[in-house]
Amino acid sequence: MIEVRFFASLREEMGREGAQLEPSEASTIGEVWERVADGKKRPANLLMARNMDYSDADTPVVDGDEVAFFPPVTGG
Repeated sequence: MIEVRFFASLREEMGREGAQLEPSEASTIGEVWERVADGKKRPANLLMARNMDYSDADTPVVDGDEVAFFPPVTGG
């Protein structure tokens, strides 16, 4: 399984903490988003990680991976 996590305001926007996908359902992080986002467009500034390493939408995913989506960190 691919474990999907939503953080910060994305958790609220999605209405859940995460999801699980069969590895056959997605081969990249971008495809993971498409499968779990319930039709929501991927924000241009969305941060993505695979197994706690920042990644981009073209990063491959495999069985056992954790994929995380979160809004960009801002600070002052």
